[in-house]
Amino acid sequence: MTDIATAYAVRAAEYADTLGSINAVHPSDRQLVDTWSSNVSGPILDAGCGPAHWTDHLHRRGLDVHGVDIVPEFIDRARAAYPSVPSALGSIDEIDEPDGSLGGILSWFSTIHHEPPRIMIPLLEFARVLRPGGTLLLGYFDGAEVEPFDHAVVRAYRWPAGGLSAVLENAGFDVIETHRRTERGHRDVGAILCEVRAR
Repeated sequence: MTDIATAYAVRAAEYADTLGSINAVHPSDRQLVDTWSSNVSGPILDAGCGPAHWTDHLHRRGLDVHGVDIVPEFIDRARAAYPSVPSALGSIDEIDEPDGSLGGILSWFSTIHHEPPRIMIPLLEFARVLRPGGTLLLGYFDGAEVEPFDHAVVRAYRWPAGGLSAVLENAGFDVIETHRRTERGHRDVGAILCEVRAR
């Protein structure tokens, strides 16, 4: 993931200025995340938090949340903008949390750059650090098939909901619900809410 971190580091300020605000979030995404987080019991990890606007939003809602990201420039920006919100440098491929310690994980488009053979790595980590019954809300780019595309920063992947749900099931999750949004002039996006199985 070093190349991805480097690519984002180059455009970190531009990304944060354009997308790093809760005001830039689509209203339906905010409603989905708010509804999910209201039902989480226990600490929440914003996995791949970027400039930490979601982390701050959840923190303002009174939740026990912290963020991690592999891009140092994002973490610097997050700490400067939201000094009361815990954020740290770290990889979602190797999460520095004990087994079964979290109640929820928000992975909002943080796995989009994982090549299909590697996407199981963070998903297994999510399953490991969530307590039984803990939930994962995962945002992704939706498509008819698994395929790469030219993302604004670095190559990313589209997934069909069924295909990504199957991978999540194999990683130890039970899918609760799926969401898909199409909007003129924008890429199709989706979100999957799932619960980790008891071990």
